[in-house]
Amino acid sequence: MKEVIVSILGAAIERAHASGKLVSQKPEIAIEAPKDPAHGDAASNVALALARAEGKPPRMIAETIKAHIELPTEVAEVSVAGPGFINFRLAPAYWHGEMRRAAREGANFWKPQKWNIREGAGDKVQVEFLSANPTGPLTVGHGRNAVLGDVIARLYEAAGFEVTREYYFNDGGRQMKLLGESVRVRYLQALGREATLPEDGYQGEYIADIAGELIKEHGDQLADVKDHDVFRTAAVKAIFADISKTCERVGIRFDVFTNELDLMKAGKVDAVLRELGARGLLVEQDGATWLRAEPLGLTKNAVLVRSGPGKEPTYRTPDIAYHIDKLARGFDLIVDVFGADHIAEHQQVVAAVKALGHDMTPIKAIIYQFVTLTRGGEKVKMSTRKATYVTLDELIDEVGADVVRFFFLFRKHDSHLDFDLDLARKQAPENPVFYVQYAHARLKSVFREGEKSNVTLPADTSSIDLTLLSAEELELAKRAVALPDIITAAARELEPHRIPFYLLELAGEFHRYYNKPTNRIIGVDRDLSMARLFLADILRAAFAGGLRLLGVSAPERM
Repeated sequence: MKEVIVSILGAAIERAHASGKLVSQKPEIAIEAPKDPAHGDAASNVALALARAEGKPPRMIAETIKAHIELPTEVAEVSVAGPGFINFRLAPAYWHGEMRRAAREGANFWKPQKWNIREGAGDKVQVEFLSANPTGPLTVGHGRNAVLGDVIARLYEAAGFEVTREYYFNDGGRQMKLLGESVRVRYLQALGREATLPEDGYQGEYIADIAGELIKEHGDQLADVKDHDVFRTAAVKAIFADISKTCERVGIRFDVFTNELDLMKAGKVDAVLRELGARGLLVEQDGATWLRAEPLGLTKNAVLVRSGPGKEPTYRTPDIAYHIDKLARGFDLIVDVFGADHIAEHQQVVAAVKALGHDMTPIKAIIYQFVTLTRGGEKVKMSTRKATYVTLDELIDEVGADVVRFFFLFRKHDSHLDFDLDLARKQAPENPVFYVQYAHARLKSVFREGEKSNVTLPADTSSIDLTLLSAEELELAKRAVALPDIITAAARELEPHRIPFYLLELAGEFHRYYNKPTNRIIGVDRDLSMARLFLADILRAAFAGGLRLLGVSAPERM
């Protein structure tokens, strides 16, 4: 639809310019759906965009453009409204054509349309997400990151981009040493030896489980081992295996795994420190090495190397090296998915990479807010099994992977998410994922009913008379075939939440339609039944296509 309207407006503006009625050249033309459907199917503010250059009131410009429009058969009406919006109402024949195109193109119709990432850019996209340190099981907070990144990757992949899903994990540094030391202590305690956890060591039961596995494999042979790296390695292996299983349960995969320790061993972290020092961007203070804030436009200095005998880099230092590595791999778009607690660190990393002479244009950060679990209106504070958090596995066990994915996407990423466990468990219309999935299941039941009545869609549907559809049914069709525009916008703007919101609205309209006795799809009039069945197939495909991109199932029965 947008392409049709843009073409019509562009031609009208050129004609107005040629006739001397407009003096400015054609601007970029934006199209959106009017807030009030009574105003039409599409609207443009192009007259307002031209007002300054033309030196005329926007409404006068809009009337001028309208006067130069040559209406094609697809458009029923053009009007000017408000301060100068140009509204279009498309003819039923246009929507009938879109329905037939959706049926003809099948699953490809319900995918985002490919676009140019930017001038001169190619198709290589990297989405780095989850990237949880292998120090414990995935939590509910990690889950929002994982699902958000996964759906962004799915959208770009569906649009035809070459997508790399990447997991970066910190397997070096102080936290990993603490992890190894925590496992060593539990190992010794299990052997009946005296050992005390470090003050900020890891205390979850999973640490004791890892220690138990080491005893099964090695007995007491590791009790006097001086190199504690064996405990760290065992912990990382066990925890990352657990993380991988959790990802598999929720339908998430990765193509590339990049390790912090590998960057350090390859000398890339030391190279970053040398280059920053050569540019005068480091300062030594209290035995630590700091990134200078003032030359980079930051608010405060940031520690890059800790004080002490080990002189260990903080995690932001290898992260600088990691982003340089990502840029060197030639990605045209790099999407970083981070929690809100990493905003300052990401700004520091980006500033340092830029200061080292790298083009930061490809890098886009998605910063998501945190998740609060509630039950009975009260915040859920404790896990029943592990440490002081709720694991993602526990959440999946309770409500299922489909609900987990849908709920995590049902708020914009920069909004705090309250995950209502009571609502998530309900098999009722107020549960949004149930409501959308039930729409798909209802539509599938229509086709089973049709088979029993010998009313099925033929292979060639060109003879089905879509003019028999009512105005209400045509509105349903409009909503369904507009879904690809929503999907494309969600992909381009990195806002996957747009899709579940739209699916929920479409489900509401369908359920209201279906619940009316007069709207029985398989009825006495065979021709009308065929037209309604055609519409039902479009709606079914819309729900299936949207849910597929969200990684949520489209059940046939509920």
